[in-house]
Amino acid sequence: MKVRFNVNGEAVEVEARADEMLLDVLRGELDLTSVRYTCGVGVCGACTALVDGEPISTCILLALLAEGKEVTTVEGLGGDHPIQRAFAEAEAFQCGYCTPGMILTAKRLLEEDPEPKEEKIRTYMSGNLCRCGCYAKIEDAVNLAASASKTAAPIKGGA
Repeated sequence: MKVRFNVNGEAVEVEARADEMLLDVLRGELDLTSVRYTCGVGVCGACTALVDGEPISTCILLALLAEGKEVTTVEGLGGDHPIQRAFAEAEAFQCGYCTPGMILTAKRLLEEDPEPKEEKIRTYMSGNLCRCGCYAKIEDAVNLAASASKTAAPIKGGA
């Protein structure tokens, strides 16, 4: 079946099976490798993309349900987004496998609450697992991005 949606600001049309997940289409058809397959059951957050602005585990979202939606992957942030810079500055990763999903989830958090408290950061980010255990540095990165947004334009970049 044909599915039409926007990815990182560009209209796409792909062929997808009725049982195919959005993760498989993003990686296999569109070569967007920041979304990563890990758990396959929506628990780890490695496959996170923003779908109409909300963090979604693409491993459990049927591709057909993306019809008409706006999908943002970390590739859509351009590599120099304030949150990406904050993650690099805070050294909020080791292997980097979870980082794209963490960045997109943090982006949405800071859009909802530009100055989140510690508990809100931890709760909001809890759907993304880091196998390396970099949680303290990830929290530092979110705080750093929030601080940077106070002195600059609001963090709303990307698609």
